[in-house]
Amino acid sequence: MLVFDFRTIGNKLLAIRKRKGMTQLEAAVAAGLSDRTYADIERGTVNMRIETFLRICQALCITPDEILTADEETVPIREEDILSRLHSCSTWERETAYRLLDVYFKSLNK
Repeated sequence: MLVFDFRTIGNKLLAIRKRKGMTQLEAAVAAGLSDRTYADIERGTVNMRIETFLRICQALCITPDEILTADEETVPIREEDILSRLHSCSTWERETAYRLLDVYFKSLNK
């Protein structure tokens, strides 16, 4: 299935950039964009030209289909990112996150 939503595209770009250990500024420079433009693209608030999209893909060393297709791999990437971020939190921050998740899961079981 193809992805046409700019927010989804931006979220995928964000996840890939972080997984590669790049800052927004590094990705923007590598793609020949201003940091502001790149940030707006990741937020999904701007339409980008195909040339811009291809430069970003090249800067991140990915193929366009990694961004434009929805697949089962999207969920594990998010989970992996969340777990990595949790492990880098302080004990207090981690406990707060667990409490928030607990409230969320309880709300699902209405």
